[in-house]
Amino acid sequence: MQDIQFPLTLTFKISTFSNDFTVQDANGQTINYVKQKLLKFIEEVNVFSDESQTEHLYTINANKWIDFSAAYNFTNQQGNKVGSVARKGWTSLWKARYEIYDAQQSQDLVIQEENGWIKVADGLLGEIPILGMFTGYVFNPTYLVLRPDGEEVARLKKQPSFFGRRFTVSKTGEFQDGEEERTILSLMMMILLERRRG
Repeated sequence: MQDIQFPLTLTFKISTFSNDFTVQDANGQTINYVKQKLLKFIEEVNVFSDESQTEHLYTINANKWIDFSAAYNFTNQQGNKVGSVARKGWTSLWKARYEIYDAQQSQDLVIQEENGWIKVADGLLGEIPILGMFTGYVFNPTYLVLRPDGEEVARLKKQPSFFGRRFTVSKTGEFQDGEEERTILSLMMMILLERRRG
């Protein structure tokens, strides 16, 4: 992942049985196709260059069966680990929080939900018949990618849509070496997890 043109648009496909989505750059070019393998005891997500799935770029694997506090490791096409992301258990119940680690397991970034009340309102109103169908247009959470000192480098925002199928990633700061790759892979995995939680 080099010379990426932001903002990125992540669009879930709703016509397939697998949990998959495309990633397009600012020019509308598909730069990734992300496919989650379903019905596996340990989660596995594959990242391809496009929907043809001919060029496999990354694999994301969970390190345990139960994903509540699992870490997800990123491996590139050469089989080298390039980093990981871990959800912070009970901390994530109110506001989603994930820690991003480099290949040496040093934490360098954090993903944090900007407003926890959006998730609460979405969860409550989503249970009301008919009204629940429209929450995807009203409640749209934003997730910030921050350095430990609070400096923001990127943000992901859910766009108004049925089924929560479209998200955008904007670059708001300068990435250091390897951070861009780890950030995008982490946001891919986080969206799969958060979307499942509602």
